[in-house]
Amino acid sequence: MADRIRVARIGAAHGIRGEVKLWSFTEDPMAVAHYGPLETEDGARRFEIEAARPAKDHLVARLKGVGDRDAASSLRNTDLFVPRDRLPPIEEADTFYHTDLVGLAAVSEDGNVLGTVIAIHNFGAGDLIEIAPTAGGEPLLLPFTEATVPTIDLKAGRVVVVPPVEIEAKED
Repeated sequence: MADRIRVARIGAAHGIRGEVKLWSFTEDPMAVAHYGPLETEDGARRFEIEAARPAKDHLVARLKGVGDRDAASSLRNTDLFVPRDRLPPIEEADTFYHTDLVGLAAVSEDGNVLGTVIAIHNFGAGDLIEIAPTAGGEPLLLPFTEATVPTIDLKAGRVVVVPPVEIEAKED
């Protein structure tokens, strides 16, 4: 399991006073402001959220030391992490952090290995699971839904994947 968890991504500048759009990846979006300093993936930079408020599909945040639009703009697309031990413990059997899935085997319903989970993404239309196929080739991006990924077994180190059925185009 990863010892650091990505909890947010800084988006575009918001206004002229250094605020940023902040996409929170926590179950409660506002909780990201309570985990203490957030760090870049390499740990080289730390950010403290001084204030945050909900917006349409993101938060608007003021970060300590970011005082103008140029400084805020320079942070765009910066992923923010916290040590795993600062996050709430997982108490439910079917609950996990997305990072816990990375590296698991992706298998079909009949047990054939399809590949390895390399990421979970959300580009705005729902979560996608990315799988590097065992046979090589381009990674597969599939909807990360209960229909497509009906079983997640962390102890066994695998997820069961049922790829969506392709619909053949009919000739008129």
